Amino acid sequence: MTATVLTAETLIRRYADDIAYVAQQPPATDLAALISQLDTATPRYEAAGITGHEDLETASSYLDEALRATGTDRDVFLTRAHELLRPLVGDMTQEYRAAAGD
Repeated sequence: MTATVLTAETLIRRYADDIAYVAQQPPATDLAALISQLDTATPRYEAAGITGHEDLETASSYLDEALRATGTDRDVFLTRAHELLRPLVGDMTQEYRAAAGD
């Protein structure tokens, strides 16, 4: 069985649109931009009363570590971030959209 390698590009593709909506910016195209937008979006989720923002802060920290890491260490940080983002971002953004009337 072949394991799928999780890359920064994969994370950007999966989460950039939702994070960009909340950050009110065009979707990120690189990891540094995704981190910046996540840091902008997190307090907006919190201000809207949407739970889970603490995990987004942690995911942003993991992505920042991944930005500076190489090899297996980078893979570990990307995976940790993905494990936090996967169950939250889509639902949180839908809730944010509903609160905003979209």
